Amino acid sequence: MIVNEDTKQQQVKSMSSYLAPSVRDIPPSGIRKFFDLASGSKDIITLGVGEPDFTTPWHVREACVYSLERGMTAYTSNAGMTELREAISQYLLDSFKVAYDPKDQIIVTIGGSEAIDLALRALIVPGDEVLIPEPSYVPYSPITSIGGGVPVGIETFAKDNFKLTAESLEAKITPKSKVLILCYPSNPTGATMSYEDWLPIAKVVEKHDLIVISDEIYAELTYNQKHVSFSSIPGMMDRTIMVSGFSKAFAMTGWRMGYVCAHPELIAAMLKIHQYTVMCAPVMGQVAALEALRNGMEEKDRMVESYNQRRRLIVQGFHDIGLECHEPQGAFYAFPSIGSTGLSSEEFAQRLLLEARVAAVPGTAFGSGGEGFLRCSYATSVAQLTEALDRMGNFLHKLKTES
Repeated sequence: MIVNEDTKQQQVKSMSSYLAPSVRDIPPSGIRKFFDLASGSKDIITLGVGEPDFTTPWHVREACVYSLERGMTAYTSNAGMTELREAISQYLLDSFKVAYDPKDQIIVTIGGSEAIDLALRALIVPGDEVLIPEPSYVPYSPITSIGGGVPVGIETFAKDNFKLTAESLEAKITPKSKVLILCYPSNPTGATMSYEDWLPIAKVVEKHDLIVISDEIYAELTYNQKHVSFSSIPGMMDRTIMVSGFSKAFAMTGWRMGYVCAHPELIAAMLKIHQYTVMCAPVMGQVAALEALRNGMEEKDRMVESYNQRRRLIVQGFHDIGLECHEPQGAFYAFPSIGSTGLSSEEFAQRLLLEARVAAVPGTAFGSGGEGFLRCSYATSVAQLTEALDRMGNFLHKLKTES
């Protein structure tokens, strides 16, 4: 049977009609778009995807291999291995002064992404508003929409070092507001929040009876001040669902190992979703995560120091080529302003890729507050960063000669 192009098009349209509008209408990730454009081209320097350029430490990989050799290929409990949950509990207490009971307050998840999805699905009913400081990690808004919630952006500004303020939060709250998502250290801006910054936010959260999802996947990656967990703020422990994982600090992105911590009643609800969808995280990945917590702190600290050196290099580099850039205090992203070029973020990123062979992500991929900015990951080698800055400097010079 010969199928012509018109028939194929009709089939595509008919299949599309079966999709849920909440899924069909979600745009593709702006991050993956530029990553896909850059993939396969050897001469392109990628500052796009937020992934450590380090390989998972050997002893962590070895623990996984050894677990397979011992035949550890069965399910674990839905919440995860007892030893791993105990290690996570102790690690959080030692590192961030927050106490979660490993028995009923921690679930080991398929990366931090599953933990965010679990939290939103457990909390949202159609029409609930979810407050999201922007620029923000791309998936928050789509996951909210898929669950029937209404994402509400709260713009943050470079003049405030992209910190959330109580005034801007208060201005967006309505009777339908239910959840506040926090991501500090921030992807994409590198912003952090201090204890003093959190106190007025906590007052607004309590005043309006909000639940907080605090995505702290970059907690270990801070440079001039120690990370302050939102759940450590007085009165916020029971209101906070803490999300974290092993991807960034331990160079374990592909392992997809995360965890979520919360009040026992909230954890029980999330555990029901988790056990009916993924059952449990892979046992060999859990063994590797346990090894990372027990014996991986020195490598973690060395990686953080390397990121710190690259952070200083890229921020100074942007200033040298004429781009304003606030100094990121956490994560491994710089968020320079490209407003002086007169180009939109999308146009700048596209031309930078095509003409200078440097891939970065337009700020608009992270919400409307990202217009006029570019996200550049410095989780790559010093040589690559130096070459990328040289190419960007030449590109900016070319733009000036055009005007």
